[in-house]
This record gives sequence, structure tokens and C-alpha cells, in this order.
Amino acid sequence: MTTSTVDSPAPGPATARPVGAVAVVAHRKKTFGGGLDELRTSLVTAGVEQLLWYEVPKSRKAPKKVRKALKKGADLVLVWGGDGMVQRCADTLAGSDVPMGILPAGTANLFATNLGIPTDLPEAVRIALHGRRRKLDLGKLNGEHFAVMAGAGFDGDLIREADRKLKGKLGRVAYVWTALRHVRGELVRTRIRVDGADWFDGEASCVLFGNVGTITGGIPAFDDARPDDGALEIGVSTASGAVDWARTLGRMAAGRSEESPFVRITRGRKVRVTFAAPKTYELDGGARTTAKRLKVKVVPGAVTVCCPEPRD
Repeated sequence: MTTSTVDSPAPGPATARPVGAVAVVAHRKKTFGGGLDELRTSLVTAGVEQLLWYEVPKSRKAPKKVRKALKKGADLVLVWGGDGMVQRCADTLAGSDVPMGILPAGTANLFATNLGIPTDLPEAVRIALHGRRRKLDLGKLNGEHFAVMAGAGFDGDLIREADRKLKGKLGRVAYVWTALRHVRGELVRTRIRVDGADWFDGEASCVLFGNVGTITGGIPAFDDARPDDGALEIGVSTASGAVDWARTLGRMAAGRSEESPFVRITRGRKVRVTFAAPKTYELDGGARTTAKRLKVKVVPGAVTVCCPEPRD
């Protein structure tokens, strides 16, 4: 097992690092604990010397605020929202030395969950201010970074169709239910090259790239994935139709992806995918456009994230 990269020892109560300029980039429609008022109070009480405050109505508005915070000299950027907000902010922070603290206020908080960041506001704030700093990998698909996963084909169509309210209430069950309701699973000629070598050439309905183990819908798709191992997990599915996908999603939800006859999984650093027809692709639960070609790679140590101390 790969040892996590830590920039400095985890500080205890007596050695808490000083708090300088802290930027909050918040999705104002997301709720968490006592809300943004509690967050502001907590940060002032914690001794934040300079507080930069930005609220956005949509996650796609976040990158502009992150860039503004960096120009103003933020020492730490706190992201209030779900995976969509985290993805947008991580994409902007990639390559900088400014750490990101995650305050999981969304309905989907898979990156935070994979890192052990709790849905408890006081504890999440403590981790953001005084937790250990880890340099973590990001994936990059067609020029945009992702933290959890990306995918194309059936997965992209599913993300686009998923009902947010149902998903928020039922989580993994809703994801599978939505998949089976909207299943098309059209097979398309797909060619995949991994690290310069041909890996798959045939009919496929879905291609996935994972940076962590648990992906959209809370499904444990990639058992061996780690966000600090310098590689991405790559999966391709040949499932077609409701029966095939019911079997596939059922095994994925049970954590047995490798047992599915419709799934192949490998690991790599650079991936090229070519589809015979344009397919919708998504990053961290956010649907993008359609494309016939995907250029994917891992970016090792791309972003520094505030994480809980390791358990003994």
C-alpha cells in the first residue's frame, strides 16, 4: 500500500499552525451545520487574521473567485459545497502551493468522504485549519482536472438525466434506480490506448476513469484506487440493455466490479479514447459536452488538500 504524501507533520492542539489569510468560496445554495453564518463565526473565533469571503450561485462561477482569492494572497482556500464545487476549485488551484480545505455542504461529497472529511461542520473546519496537508493527484480530461472520477458514454448520459432531489434522498439506490429507468447503454465502437499501448478495441457502452475508490452514487467501483499513487484506474463496460446493466451495477454497488463479465479494469497514467460516435462525458458528477476523443492523464501531486490525521 502506498504511503500518503504529507508535507508536514500533523499538528496537535499545542502546535496548531498559525492562521493567516483564509478565503471562503461558497455555493450559497448549499447547507451544512449552522450554515455560512456559523462558518464565519468559527473562522473569526479561530483567529483568522484576514477573511476573504466569496459566495456563488453556481459552481461554474467558483473559478473566478478562486483566482481572485489567489491574487489577494490567500494562504488557504475553503470550499463550501459538493463535488461539483470541489472539482471547479481544484481545477483552478492545481499547480499552486495554496492548500484547499473542503467543507462538504453538497448532496454528493465523494472526494471528502474518500479522504475521511466528516459531515460535521466544527470538525471539518478544524481539519481545514489545522489538519495535515497532503499533496494529492488529480485526473485531467480534455484539459480539465477532476478529483473523483470522469466518464463517458452511459455514465455521462446517466449524470445528465439523474434527478438531483431523488439522488440527494436516496444516494446509491437512486443512482442505480435512475440508471435502470434511463438505460440505453448503446454500444459504440471504442478504442482505448493506455500508456501508449492498445488495451481495448471493441463495442462498449461506458468508459470510466477513477482517482479514488468510491465514485458517483457511492458505488465502490475501484477497490485499489488511491489519490496519491500517481495513477488512474481505468474501466470499460460492455453492458448493453437493462438486464446487463442491472447485473453490472448490482455487482459494482456490492463492491465486486472485477467479477462482472461486462467490466474490464486496469491502471495507467495516460489514456487516449476514440469513439465511433460522439459521447457525453462528465467530471465529478457534472455533465459536460459530447466528444469523439478523450485525452486523459493523471497529474501527480497536483493539489494540496487539508485532511484528517492518520489513525493509529
